[in-house]
Amino acid sequence: MKFKLFQEFKEFAVKGNMIDIAIGVIIGTAFNKVVNVLVKEVLMPPLSFMTDGANWENKKIILREAILIDGKTNLEEIAIGYGKLIEAGVDFLVIAFTVFIVVKLMNSMKKKADDPKNKTVATPKNIELMNKTNELLEKQNEYLMKVLGDKK
Repeated sequence: MKFKLFQEFKEFAVKGNMIDIAIGVIIGTAFNKVVNVLVKEVLMPPLSFMTDGANWENKKIILREAILIDGKTNLEEIAIGYGKLIEAGVDFLVIAFTVFIVVKLMNSMKKKADDPKNKTVATPKNIELMNKTNELLEKQNEYLMKVLGDKK
């Protein structure tokens, strides 16, 4: 039983999907670092400058101030931290726009590769075979139309 489980895991791990997922996670982690720097170091400083140096991370609406008795906190402050929401929103917009651009670029490259008439990009073998099959079917249909058309 244990050997079969190990064998199944080995087949799963060796397949390309596992490698693709690992590569995706690694690239996603690096991409996250780039986006964090872009948001925190490039986009938020001008936003803070336009709002008289406001630190967005600490922006909040205080619902109840902390209550101190004898210098110790008796009741904690209750506040809505909208500044972190703004930062998360900017993060999301940057990530969404970047992913949109990357997917758009990948789709345009895929369209070029899938077009068998485009000789500037190597066409995958399966697309070439499908194109040849399509051409043969079209020729066969033309031939059948001629043969059957003559008998009517």
